[in-house]
Amino acid sequence: MISTEKFIQDCLLVRSQSPLVHNITNYVAMNFAANSLLAVGASPLMSFYAGEMEEIVGIASALTVNIGCLDENEMEGMRIAAATADRLHKPWVLDPVGAGASTARTQICKELIGFHPTIIRGNASEIACLAGVCVEKSRGVDSSMASDDVVEAAKALAKASGSIVSMSGATDYITDGERVETLRNGDPIMSKVTVMGCSATAVTGAFAAVDSDPFTAALNAMALWGVAGEKAAAVSAGGTGTFAVKFMDALSTSDAAADALLIRQ
Repeated sequence: MISTEKFIQDCLLVRSQSPLVHNITNYVAMNFAANSLLAVGASPLMSFYAGEMEEIVGIASALTVNIGCLDENEMEGMRIAAATADRLHKPWVLDPVGAGASTARTQICKELIGFHPTIIRGNASEIACLAGVCVEKSRGVDSSMASDDVVEAAKALAKASGSIVSMSGATDYITDGERVETLRNGDPIMSKVTVMGCSATAVTGAFAAVDSDPFTAALNAMALWGVAGEKAAAVSAGGTGTFAVKFMDALSTSDAAADALLIRQ
């Protein structure tokens, strides 16, 4: 079960420490992810230039790698950043966007897993594919599988990689290969707003920066994310544009103690 005390502590630590989170993320997600980090109190840095990766990772509190928009230069930056984070024992989060949609995407994800990501955060199809259960037809970056059906695959991936697996869906699952925790917050409209998952990865990086236990960090980050989604849906006009604005408001005005009471497992 989630610890209310630890949830509150992590939320407050992100705000008080303002960890610098270096994000190699896709062009579509950069703005929303950066604003999400600012909203929770962290400090965002967005760069994928290979020539500065070692220095940037060296000064960052955490790294997130999102493979959403692939090109050769960006992939080289990802490799150097992940290798540097691994060498320096910096927490880092891999978001395997669209794994299974193409051979290239699946291959770069498997290569990056070799640098021991602290947390792998993705949707059910992406997690299943990395666990060796790729679906025959992918829907690109959208999941074609339900998280409830992929729990064993998530556990298998966690065991094989040594990473915490944080799998989003109608129910979120966090596992280390043995333990499994669920989170049942959120709202269906979240799946209709682009880069929600990418930005959840960025915020997961912020929590990993302040909590030395990556399982707890992943759990608390997704708890905050789901609660913010519910709060935003309750006050939005029902459209995705209004929801996106209200979601950012919910993150930036969150009260950890009050939010802790809304977490459903």
